[in-house]
Amino acid sequence: MKVELCSFSGYKIYPGHGKRMIKADGKVFHFLSSKTEALSMKKYNPRKVRWTVLYRRKHKKGIQEETAKKRTRRAQKFQRAITGASLSDILAKRNQKPEVRKAQRDQAVRAAKAKKQADKVTKKSTQKPQAKKMEKTSKAVKTKTARVGGKR
Repeated sequence: MKVELCSFSGYKIYPGHGKRMIKADGKVFHFLSSKTEALSMKKYNPRKVRWTVLYRRKHKKGIQEETAKKRTRRAQKFQRAITGASLSDILAKRNQKPEVRKAQRDQAVRAAKAKKQADKVTKKSTQKPQAKKMEKTSKAVKTKTARVGGKR
């Protein structure tokens, strides 16, 4: 008993059922029913027709029973040094009390402000007085006169 597969739907065609079509180029098509034949002749894509085997394969329908889902590996946490700070420095900073950390931050901010102020003072003393910039004078621009006549 020869069982064929439908060229469109992918279903089994038992002997005495279906239709066979052979195109001029020699390709053989087996259709289960007039429905599959008509859809194939209309150039429907079987991957977009919901009840076909190709659609179900493409969209992974009905295969959960066969294969168990793959387990995904969890990312393991790992600590390592960052550029400019060793691992021991990072761990020490993390284990500090919040009050100590806040005090260090305030001290660093005060130092940065003092440095900025000092830079400002030195910049003012080294700056040379500049000559007054020349004022721009506007050029006389010709005004356009209205044209008379048509396009040509």
